Amino acid sequence: MSNYIAVSAELTIESFYGAHHGWLQNWLTRKLQSSFDADDVAQDTFLRVITSDSLQTIRDPKSFLCTIAKRVMIDLFRRNALEKAYLELLAQQSEALMPSPEIRQCQLETLQQIDQMIDGLSSKTRQAFLLSQLENLTYSDIAARLNVSVSSVKKYMAKATEHCLLFRLEHEL
Repeated sequence: MSNYIAVSAELTIESFYGAHHGWLQNWLTRKLQSSFDADDVAQDTFLRVITSDSLQTIRDPKSFLCTIAKRVMIDLFRRNALEKAYLELLAQQSEALMPSPEIRQCQLETLQQIDQMIDGLSSKTRQAFLLSQLENLTYSDIAARLNVSVSSVKKYMAKATEHCLLFRLEHEL
């Protein structure tokens, strides 16, 4: 089958999935060296295709799927890195302070949501937001730490707040 398929009004997600899932699965297995991770990424990739409403406008299905799959892989790597850092932090705590498995899972999911929430922010905006929220620094302290003006910090915080609120609305959090 050619890289290019005729896009018609009759193209369905089922036919698109049937035509490209095997290829995508093999490509992902080679990239990730794990059929388990490849299954997850392929599933998430097709889920994004379904929710994107762009099926009828796809001109090069393999390139389109690769682009989406690469974004899903980045998300997977970030989640794995976040989970690893969280588990390393937990390993340093005493047994008496160790949260239950249910609480650990809830905390990890919350960390992943926060990571997704601040993902779209610029570096300075993200730094300002995290310094404010995690270290409870004043705008003056943040400005000094980032070597910017207080008015810049105010702009960063306004942008971060707006971004987070929109994320919560879009994801119904």
